[in-house]
Formats: sequence, structure tokens, C-alpha cells
Amino acid sequence: MSTPVQTRTTAATDWRALGTSVRLVVTDPALLDSCNLLLARHLAEVDAACSRFRADSELAALDGTAGRPVRVSPVLAEALAVALHAAETTDGTVDPTVGSAMDAIGYDRDFTLVQEDDRPVRLTVRRAPGWRTVQLDRATGTVVVPAGVRLDLGATAKAWAADKAAALLAATAGCGVLVSLGGDTAVAGEPPAGGWQIRVQDVTGPADETPTQGPCATVGLHSGGLATSGTAARNWHRNGHDLHHIVDPHTGLPVRSPWRTVSVAASTCAEANAATTAALVKGAGAERWLTRRGLPARLVSQEGLVITTPGWPTTPRGAGLCQSAAPPRGATSPHRESTA
Repeated sequence: MSTPVQTRTTAATDWRALGTSVRLVVTDPALLDSCNLLLARHLAEVDAACSRFRADSELAALDGTAGRPVRVSPVLAEALAVALHAAETTDGTVDPTVGSAMDAIGYDRDFTLVQEDDRPVRLTVRRAPGWRTVQLDRATGTVVVPAGVRLDLGATAKAWAADKAAALLAATAGCGVLVSLGGDTAVAGEPPAGGWQIRVQDVTGPADETPTQGPCATVGLHSGGLATSGTAARNWHRNGHDLHHIVDPHTGLPVRSPWRTVSVAASTCAEANAATTAALVKGAGAERWLTRRGLPARLVSQEGLVITTPGWPTTPRGAGLCQSAAPPRGATSPHRESTA
């Protein structure tokens, strides 16, 4: 979980949208209410365009198009473009065509309802159709989704929405802005002194709950985005199976990853989020993939071993709770630290 830490010079508000927690922080307290109204409007537009759980959303309407070109709104077109770019840059490990697989494992409604649902599920290995089957023409604003393909933008749309909102609010209000959606955090504008302080902590409990104990670190974010993904937050149990929301496109089943949590910082929250999901799917060796891409990251194994890539602040030896740390100097390979 990535949790923004409020300082004396900022103002913040918390609420819920897109099925997750929303946190807005601004460096000018007088502008908090007006920024929050703009944020609410923006997230409502994203929900109407991109929700997999709304029968009246644009995304849901694509299910019945059977391969015909369909004109979509600029919001959905941009969200799809981000999802397809994420698929390309992660070697297909983050794939928006896993919608049917998500439905098959029971994640076919808002997560609060998934947890309460006791319907049995039948787990079947079924490869996702693949992101290359989706055709997006940005010039005409049209999309072609083959018959039988269901899209799920959950791996990218939330982080992209945070990026868009932070940039919009900072440009409109002229102050520093932080937008966090379910722990996926984007910042824009002039940051507070020392940067936006974000607590990064391993999540082993229910989704959207801030952990009260365990290994964590506080990092200063000056620009771009920070995202955390894990297999322990959004999970549920069905007829003897422990399930979660990170699906491997090659099998259509929840991934069995050696990592329980991955956090990544990048130039955008969307890029960071795609990288965290890809790392969970890639599994062993993901830290080397992140290092080659130049992405600062913190990976926590199922056993509690913390591995960081170059650029991620190192934690003082023996620390078990949140502590600020300085970035490593001259680091060229992943750093290992046991916190179990």
C-alpha cells in the first residue's frame, strides 16, 4: 500500500470512487474544496467510460459490438491507448483482454460484493485473447473489439485517472497536487519542501486498509507517480480456492507469484502501475527486468524478503517500521534486505 502522509503545509480530503479509496492533497488549503469538485467530476467521467461493472458504461457497450468499428469518447480512447501501451511495454503481461478471465474467477462486480458472494467458480486454464486483437484508431476515435473479447482496464485506468487528475488540478489551481486512488499516487505542480512523503508498506490484509504494523519505508516523491500492487489485498475464497485480482494472461488464472507486494516509482503513475502488475506476473527475475528499465522498485517476497532496485531509497539495517531514507549512491544491482 502507498499512503500519502499529510504535512502542516497541506490540506487533504478522503472519500471513495471507482470502487476504491480516493485521497486528494493540495499545497494551498484554500483551494482544496474547488479541486475536490473538479476531481469528483473527472472520476465520474472515467467511471462512465471505463467501468467493467456498470451496464451503462462505454466499456460494457463494447461487449456486443462483435468486431464492428465503434466510435468512443476521447476519455475511453485515451484509457484504451494507455492500456494497449502498457501491454506492449510489459511483453503482454499486463493485458486488457483478460475481462472474461476476471469474470470466470468471480471478479465480475464491485469488490465489496465479490467478497460477499459465495457462488462456486470453476477454474479453467484459458489464455487471454491478447491485446493485439484490439484495434484502436486514435485519429477517428474508433475501436474494434473482436466477438467474444471482454476488456478489463483495471490494471491501468485507475492509475491513468490519477495522472490526468493531478495534472488537471495543478494546471487549474496553480498549486501542488497529489491524487491517490487505492494507493496509486500521482503528483503534479510544485511539491512541498522535501517532496510528497509517501509511506510504502507491505499489504497482507483487506483491500484499501492502511496496515498498522510491519516493514515499511517513507519516500519523497517530487514528480510522476508511485504505485503498489500485491496478491494479498484484493483476494477472496471460493470452494477451496484462494483467489486474487492479478491474472496471468497466459493462463487466465490468478498468478502464483513469488512476490506478495511490488512498489514502483516512474514518470507517470500509469507506467508505475503497469510495472508493478508486470513484476507480479513475471515472477522470479522481475527485479532484473525493472532494473533494466531503470525503474526504482521495492519487491517483497512471500517470505518477507525485501529486494530494491537502483534508485529506490535504502532502509537502515534493522528497521522494522516506517523510516525515511536517502537514495543509494552508485547502485547498479538489486539490494536485498530480510524483513520477515
